[in-house]
Amino acid sequence: MDCEREPVRVVIVDDEQLVRMALRLVVDGEPDLTVVAEAADGDAAITVVDEQRPDVVLMDVRMPGRDGLSATRALLTRPAPPRVLMLTTFDSDDLVLGALRAGALGFVLKDTQPARILDAVRTVADGHPVLSPAATARVIAAATGPRSAHARSSSREAARARLAALTERELDTARAIADGLGNPEIAQRLCISVATVKAHTGNLFAKLAVENRVQIALVVRDAEE
Repeated sequence: MDCEREPVRVVIVDDEQLVRMALRLVVDGEPDLTVVAEAADGDAAITVVDEQRPDVVLMDVRMPGRDGLSATRALLTRPAPPRVLMLTTFDSDDLVLGALRAGALGFVLKDTQPARILDAVRTVADGHPVLSPAATARVIAAATGPRSAHARSSSREAARARLAALTERELDTARAIADGLGNPEIAQRLCISVATVKAHTGNLFAKLAVENRVQIALVVRDAEE
């Protein structure tokens, strides 16, 4: 007989108490989710995450003291880090890309409908990246928009240097990830097994020093810009 899945353990990090209260009510209203702690800044977030070992952290970006980006970077150095979903009122390009480069697995704006926020928590808990429609538009605009020739060249050369350490098959896998393909689709494209795709992806995490597939895609996009 199948055992019931344990609820996804969530920590809410936001400097506004009313926001934390509202999010707790929304999350705790779901049988498959539970809030195990709250924090009002990045330093407190690190403390409660170390104590509670949650599955997902709902992390505000801008807070007094240590901000959400810095806290995310610190949390993702842990041996078994939580999945981080950035939740903020801000949607500027630098914040979206900064959050993803810091290792966040998702980015959702605070004015997103509660049902979509809950879906995002579940998606991130399963290890899949998620962006709100507005954030997705920002990422695309930032990736394709005009930048100075020097900035483009610097990012491109740095990314290409990182990709140079990959084997041919690992590079093919990285490009497929950047195209948004899942493991079964990558296996089909490259005529390899899903297990081999997972092995290549694990190598990509180590060689590129990244925490998730979104960061792999960003490296590939930078290299091809």
